Amino acid sequence: MQVQVSQWGNSLGIRIPKDIASRIGLTDGARVEVAIEGNRIVISPDRPVYALDELLKGMTPQAMHSAFDWGPDIGREDVV
Repeated sequence: MQVQVSQWGNSLGIRIPKDIASRIGLTDGARVEVAIEGNRIVISPDRPVYALDELLKGMTPQAMHSAFDWGPDIGREDVV
């Protein structure tokens, strides 16, 4: 599919057709990564970068215990 490049302030811009945007989950206001690969311009959806401490914020051993159901204890193990 071809689109037209247009002047946008001091930059150039393109419009991404709705069907292409919806296929990769782009919405109004979404951020994208723009890169050059050889003689191509590659536009990719910006993916969030998570830090482990952010992902585990508020997690405690007690909170995680219910996340794993290993069944009843068998033998001498003691799961707390």
